[in-house]
Amino acid sequence: MQAVILAAGTASRLRPLTDVCPKCLLKIHGKTLLERTLEAIVNAGIDEITIVTGYKAEMIMDYVESLNMRATVHFIHNEVYASTNNIYSLWLARKQVDGNDFLLMDSDIYCDPLLVKEIATQEVSALAVNRHELGEEEMKVVVDESNSIVEISKTCSPSDALGESVGVERINASYSLALYKELEKMCVSEGLENKFYELAFQRLIPQGHTFKVIDTTDFFSMELDTVDDFIVAGGEV
Repeated sequence: MQAVILAAGTASRLRPLTDVCPKCLLKIHGKTLLERTLEAIVNAGIDEITIVTGYKAEMIMDYVESLNMRATVHFIHNEVYASTNNIYSLWLARKQVDGNDFLLMDSDIYCDPLLVKEIATQEVSALAVNRHELGEEEMKVVVDESNSIVEISKTCSPSDALGESVGVERINASYSLALYKELEKMCVSEGLENKFYELAFQRLIPQGHTFKVIDTTDFFSMELDTVDDFIVAGGEV
């Protein structure tokens, strides 16, 4: 199995911290987010990783090369990172993972490495969900009585949601085929390249493609969107 890390964004809400480096190279307790993510992926048994870069791509590439990772790392550059969202970065990774099993991770997740392993080792397509008090900003997951996903979006009512999608997904080969077919429609034909990739997940549900929901609340996880988030996490400013 392979892994894809999406690391193209400018992280404007983390300025001025991201004026000089991309978000994934910010340090938490002496170690960058990206190094933590890479180590978690390798420790989950994955030795082929694709990183989709954009903002300050050269810094990311040079940094990864300096780590001497126990994995093969590919880089794909999103040249239009400033005007697109993560759905387009995921679309660009198609040449590496279309039709293959892969682990998908956002690059701004600070989490317990065991959470990554829990999702990576699932036998079916699986999505990590953290149960906590929800607001408007979280990517929320709504399930039915059988624990099947019926909605994944930021716009659904927090009271209807089971929890927040952490941003770690295990995607099997059949789901990958359906996903990239849908992404082609969205990014090439429909001009939806500035959306979150979860919209593709939502559109695949009525087509019979979905995820097993894995409750990872017992594992620490935190998404770093703002300077306050970074300080709370123990970041170096």
